[in-house]
Amino acid sequence: MKTAVVICPGRGTYNATELGYLNRNFRDHTLLDAFDQERARLGQTPLSALDAAERFSLSKHTRGDNASGLIFAATYGDFAALSDEIEVVAVTGNSMGWYSALSCAGAVTPQAGFHIANTMGTLMQEAMIGGQLLYPWVDDNWVAQPDLRATLMQHMQEINARVDHDLTLSIDLGGMLVLAGNEAGLAAFEAAVPPSQARFPMRLGNHAGFHSAMQCPVSERGRATLGPDLFEQPSLPMIDGRGQIWWPGASSQDALWDYTLGHQVVESYGFTQAIQTAAKEFAPDLFIITGPGTTLGGAVVQSLILADWQGMKNKHDFKRVQDTNPLLVSMGIEAQRGLVTERST
Repeated sequence: MKTAVVICPGRGTYNATELGYLNRNFRDHTLLDAFDQERARLGQTPLSALDAAERFSLSKHTRGDNASGLIFAATYGDFAALSDEIEVVAVTGNSMGWYSALSCAGAVTPQAGFHIANTMGTLMQEAMIGGQLLYPWVDDNWVAQPDLRATLMQHMQEINARVDHDLTLSIDLGGMLVLAGNEAGLAAFEAAVPPSQARFPMRLGNHAGFHSAMQCPVSERGRATLGPDLFEQPSLPMIDGRGQIWWPGASSQDALWDYTLGHQVVESYGFTQAIQTAAKEFAPDLFIITGPGTTLGGAVVQSLILADWQGMKNKHDFKRVQDTNPLLVSMGIEAQRGLVTERST
């Protein structure tokens, strides 16, 4: 039996190649029907219909009120499909992946987790305050460039200090900085930095300024809509966006509610810290990233490289480790999925 930390992805991971993911992989049709019934009561398109669409629609599938539910369901379905030969020792997630982690760890029921994810995604979409962009601070070989990071952070702080400009760190995502800001702040940063790797700075479509003070109105509406009674003691340790561990039998229901709808919404999310805590505190054999999508692997490995995990210094070191004794499994990659879902007979 292998030990594993499970990592739940966030927004932006259900894309054209993921269309049909629930149909292919979600085994509990009764649970999926329950998710669809909740959306129907709200006048929202059922997940099964979105997933079964003939074509992927950027404007439809990536909206917060649709994407959050799709991603939550795909994540939870993958978690439930894990082999009985995998011992999950902790769960964490990136951004809205925290809502999925709550259900995977048993801190909320699957139905309550879906309710939280779908509600917060809908509230974010209705408010649509600000936006996000990405910019790397590691090189092509995933070697850290601390001077570049310091320069980027200085640009961010200077822009944020300007009148009518908002720009703050949204997610510390391995070798990437995810920045949240209003249009003036994001545009000013884009003008201040050179193009990188032919893609960056990259705006994230249909993303609000998550994990920033701009989301205070969303946090307040979430608190008014979602009560502490949804939460309970987790059955597995959870690592939040500060790198803090919520232990089974020692977690306050009210504190978990407060973090989930407070700090987690309006403060920067430390995904890097979460992964490094997972590595140092639990030393798993595997890091398993549930679906949907395949984009989170780089950030996980970069976070481990920054912690000098298993002596890895760069991308080449990771490939050597991965080829010898696989460390990372991405369930969104079909060839890797079978490594953690096939049950013994």
